[in-house]
Amino acid sequence: MSSEHPYPAAFRSGDLVAVSGRLGVTATGAPAPGGFDAECPQAFANLDAALHSVGASRADVVKVVVYLTDIADRDGLNRVYEEFFAEPRPARSCVGVAALPYGGVVEVEALARVRDV
Repeated sequence: MSSEHPYPAAFRSGDLVAVSGRLGVTATGAPAPGGFDAECPQAFANLDAALHSVGASRADVVKVVVYLTDIADRDGLNRVYEEFFAEPRPARSCVGVAALPYGGVVEVEALARVRDV
């Protein structure tokens, strides 16, 4: 995603990290070619990159919200979610929406708590 956005990909305040919605876009800013099956794993990869940018990881995530333009993609989302997060997986909401930026079909946001060891 381009740097033209007025918000950060992720924001850390103390031990809390909020990750702004991550679309399934590639470095070009366009959705990963291949529809949901390509965009969903890319959105989670983009979430991972945003977490790392502020010193967090997927293991720190406690809550995820996923937006889908086609709620019928929920089974596919579940498969990607199970591959991305180890047990115990974070809490999750899944919301059907009419449209997403850049013509995307999936967007993922997260809340994490970083526990310094």
